[in-house]
Amino acid sequence: MAQVSRGRRPMSEINVVPYIDVMLVLLIIFMVTAPLLTQGIKVELPKAAAEPIDPRDLQDQPPLVLSVDRKGLLYLNRGATPEQALDALTAQARVTAVLRRSPGIPVLVKGDRDVPYGKVVEAMVMLQGAGATKLGFLTDPLAAAPRNR
Repeated sequence: MAQVSRGRRPMSEINVVPYIDVMLVLLIIFMVTAPLLTQGIKVELPKAAAEPIDPRDLQDQPPLVLSVDRKGLLYLNRGATPEQALDALTAQARVTAVLRRSPGIPVLVKGDRDVPYGKVVEAMVMLQGAGATKLGFLTDPLAAAPRNR
């Protein structure tokens, strides 16, 4: 025999409280991890009126960046410890390994503006010895000149 329920209708509302909880947890996770993702060495870049890199060129993989700080120490943005200084031979071996795995990866030099020019040239020669065929420099853009009205 079928039972007839009187006065009770099925609830057709969605309970969104669990979704809000999940969203807030994800927000906190992203807020904590976002500062950790910005890696690299603090370098005062020289200013230049250069064309920016086309973002379509960097879609496949991030560029390989060799940083030269004001003391002339080398840092590579790949590996387990990108904030640890490397000697030229270790840096060259790591760059060679990366370029063998992905030969078309862009290679950029991030040199401090106060580092002697010779140190940047030595880094470029080391990168060419590792197999880099196209090298680029990272710079800060020039400040826009104020317009007279």
